[in-house]
Amino acid sequence: MKIYPYILTLLMLTLSLTAQAQSDRQLIRSGNRLYRQQNYPKAEVEYRKALGRNPRNTQAMYNLGCALMSQQKDSAAIVQFEQAGQAETAPYRKAKAYHNIGVICQQHQMYAQAINAYKEALRNNPTDDQTRYNLALCQRLLKNQKKNGGGGQNNKNKDKGKDKQNKDKQKKQNKNQNQQDKQNQPSPKQMSKDNAEQLLNAAMQQEKATQQKLKKAEQQRRSRQLEKQW
Repeated sequence: MKIYPYILTLLMLTLSLTAQAQSDRQLIRSGNRLYRQQNYPKAEVEYRKALGRNPRNTQAMYNLGCALMSQQKDSAAIVQFEQAGQAETAPYRKAKAYHNIGVICQQHQMYAQAINAYKEALRNNPTDDQTRYNLALCQRLLKNQKKNGGGGQNNKNKDKGKDKQNKDKQKKQNKNQNQQDKQNQPSPKQMSKDNAEQLLNAAMQQEKATQQKLKKAEQQRRSRQLEKQW
C-alpha cells in the first residue's frame, strides 16, 4: 500500500514535465507564426517566454536569434546564436547557428570573426555551398582590408597625419590671407562660402545615394543569407 503514493508522485512529476515541454513548444510555434507574419517584436517575446519555460531549448535560442537579427539587434542575436551553437548536438542545426553569426559579422565588416564562424559552420555541414561562398568572399575582403590599411590603429594614425596636414595648410592659408589688401579680402571669402555650399550639397546627395544602396544591399543580403528557423 505504501508504494501507491510514491507512484502517484512520480506520475504527477512526469505529467508536470510533459506539460512544461508542451508549453515551450507551443510558445515556439506561436513565435514562428508571428515571425512568418514579420511581426518580429512579438515573435521575440514568444521565444523569450519559451526559454523562460525551458532555458535549454536550443530551438527557442536559435529562433530568438533570428527575430533579433530581423530587428537589427545584431549583438543580442549573436549571443543567442552562440548559445544555440554551443548547446545544440545536431551538426546541421549547429551549422545554421554559426552561419548566421558569420552573416552578421560580415555585414559589419568584421571579416576575421565571420571567417571563424563560417569555418565552424562548415565543420558541422561541409556541403553548405552558401557558407562556403561566404567564407571565400570574406577571405578576399579581409585580404583587401589589410592591404588598404585594415582599419583600427592604422586608420587612426592616418587620420592624425591628415589632421596635421590640414592644420598646417590652414595656417598657411590664413597667413597668406592676412597679407592681402583689405580690398581683396571680401572676394576670397565669398568664393570660399560658395564653394563650401556646393561641396556640402554634393556630399549630402552622394551620402543619400550611398545610404540607399547600402540599405537595399543589406535587405537583399539578409533575405538571401539568413538561415531560417528550425
